[in-house]
Amino acid sequence: MPETHGGLGTVWIWGDNVWSQQCDGTTDPRLIPAQIEQLSDVETVVGGGGHGAALLTDRTVWGWGRNDHGQAGDGTYENRSVPRPIENLENIKQLIGGGGHTVALADDNTVWAWGHNGRGDCGDGTSDNRPTPVNVKDLTDVVTLGWGGGHGVAIRGDGSVWAWGHNIVGACGDGTSTTRLEPVQVHGLSNVVAIAGGGSHTLAKTESGEVWAWGRNDRGQIGDGTNETRFEPVRVVGLDDVEVTAFTCGYFHTLLLDSTGTVWSWGNNDMGQLGIGGTENANAPVKTGISGVTALAGGGGRNEWGPGGHSLAILEDGTAVGWGLNDAGQLGDGTTDNREAPVEVKGLVNVQQVVACGGYSIALL
Repeated sequence: MPETHGGLGTVWIWGDNVWSQQCDGTTDPRLIPAQIEQLSDVETVVGGGGHGAALLTDRTVWGWGRNDHGQAGDGTYENRSVPRPIENLENIKQLIGGGGHTVALADDNTVWAWGHNGRGDCGDGTSDNRPTPVNVKDLTDVVTLGWGGGHGVAIRGDGSVWAWGHNIVGACGDGTSTTRLEPVQVHGLSNVVAIAGGGSHTLAKTESGEVWAWGRNDRGQIGDGTNETRFEPVRVVGLDDVEVTAFTCGYFHTLLLDSTGTVWSWGNNDMGQLGIGGTENANAPVKTGISGVTALAGGGGRNEWGPGGHSLAILEDGTAVGWGLNDAGQLGDGTTDNREAPVEVKGLVNVQQVVACGGYSIALL
């Protein structure tokens, strides 16, 4: 296939399309990437369980796709096959996608959220779905955000971590299993510089380079060598001599990038999404043979809490690869064959960002 040149700030999408998230006028899955023609000048793109959102260079946010819980942020509950601007949301500097909600960080370091809120996903003190952005309650001085399947996490200026939402298996890290409708402080962490969330687990890296995790662990996604649910942070094992540069979470697996550009992975592996060969889960980090990587993304199956998941990576040459579940074409290799090792996403060059969603994938060029 010839190289794809979409221009700086264009968005490309492939895989599942049942919620019209491909913006192509159909609900048919797409096995190779295609451009969302209505979007340009995009700085960041995110997705989740059927929806997408884009932060443009003018600091406005646009939403599309699944909207039964208000995920598109346009004040309605109608699925959207064309991106639309989200009103009353300006001066945004970071955008994070969740399973059914989206979270945004504004220039004044306040946090806003919209979409599914039945588990406190939006952190506004209620469990009412929010089709337009609401302020995450009492959360200020935020420097960065992390997504979650049904929760959200944030680092404040003092290095503390705060979380809200679905907490039945400890994703909020406050030592309880109580759903949190507004932010609570994660226990025992300080000087945190990076965070990431998965379906129901969360990771954090401290200033000293230590990696901590908490939440659901039935498939080893915490990486502490056990399968025990963790309601408070525990150290991820096996990384003492690893210089960690980035990490990300799928719904049930975790991916980490070290300073040499090599990928480490652990957690659920039922569809080969760990990239370690075979389909056996791992409850501690495993060094893969995948190298030359500059960025990572992890996703889940089309059913938020069902089996499967896939992984994406950007390589040093600006191309993208994927591995794991491919039942809807989310690996972008033109097939629906699951892959235990990376395959090239067809037709993409100069990739700036990849997003692995629930059965579909998005790239920013």
